[in-house]
Amino acid sequence: MSHFAEIKDGVVQRVIVAEQDFINSGLVGDSFNWVQTSYNHNFRKQYAGIGYTYDKVNEVFISQQPYPSWNLDSNHDWQPPTPKPDGDFIWNESTQVWDEVS
Repeated sequence: MSHFAEIKDGVVQRVIVAEQDFINSGLVGDSFNWVQTSYNHNFRKQYAGIGYTYDKVNEVFISQQPYPSWNLDSNHDWQPPTPKPDGDFIWNESTQVWDEVS
């Protein structure tokens, strides 16, 4: 059994466990809307989740943007405007700084 993500307009709608033959059968819709994902992150960057986007050109799943100020880097990872300091910090979007968690 494998994991497959249903893609609509580039966004993951659901993830199911199925055989490739089942996906190809058309019982879950057009097989072109389904992309295999790896639970162990062996391919396509990471395991697909509902709301993730699928970059067809680079064949990777991209998680949802955590904050509006964060940007996607060349490795398809979201990066904050400033690097996270060592220790226990949480991003504060309204002030655009890392707040230490006490």
